[in-house]
Amino acid sequence: MAEINASDVMKLRKMSGQGMMDCKKALAETNGDLDEAMTLLRKKGLATMAKRADRSASEGKVTVKSSGKDTVLTSLCCETDFVAKNDDFKEVAEKVADAALQAAPGSELSEQEIDGKKVSELITELVSKTGEKTEIGDWAKLSSEENTVVGSYVHFNNKMGALVKIACESPSEKLQKLADEVCMHITAVKPMALDAESFDQEVIEKEREIAKEQMKDKPAQIIDKIVEGKINKMISENCLVNQKFVKNEEMTVEEAVKGAGGSKILAFERVAIG
Repeated sequence: MAEINASDVMKLRKMSGQGMMDCKKALAETNGDLDEAMTLLRKKGLATMAKRADRSASEGKVTVKSSGKDTVLTSLCCETDFVAKNDDFKEVAEKVADAALQAAPGSELSEQEIDGKKVSELITELVSKTGEKTEIGDWAKLSSEENTVVGSYVHFNNKMGALVKIACESPSEKLQKLADEVCMHITAVKPMALDAESFDQEVIEKEREIAKEQMKDKPAQIIDKIVEGKINKMISENCLVNQKFVKNEEMTVEEAVKGAGGSKILAFERVAIG
């Protein structure tokens, strides 16, 4: 067996971010070959991922990042709050956001490369350090064009956030601030759709069936009217533009946007962990 010297252990530790004992053991098992030892440590991460595949990853970090034109909201999930606050985890979460900035909406972030490595490799290396299941959760991307403003917000617990895109005649600091506040509203209130036209028809039909079942003992001639009333109320309360604005419940979100110089909300995204 090759002699393992301290300088090689320190070199491997710097390369992998692993603990001293793990690095020494990996070098011992690979007869002092640094590249083979690094591969072994990566395999350790893959083995940990396989063993913990059925674990719940309900903690983590939501990250917002902007390149100027594009703004992304990403989530990196893990098992415990302790790991979510770890510096290595936070660093990978930032790199996931960097990957999202260069990716097309809806694409597989794990296949994107950052600093010469695939995101999937970065996560495998992270798992070998933390011993916890770690995976990319939901993510979203909105791009600003001429006469639009994109707002963003991440809740103080770093587990949820939102993006919104607003059309306007001319962007302003006032409208930008309002856009960020609308994102705070989206994060807290969880609207199901932007407006009535974009509401998921499957959800509407499911709610209609439930309402009809609840009303089955009512006179037949009034059931449809009551059911449609319930459906219209549900749609109104769950559409972003119609909701009472959390910062000023005397106006709707749409009214608040227009009051700040916006003309129309074009899109929104909400990302949450757990």
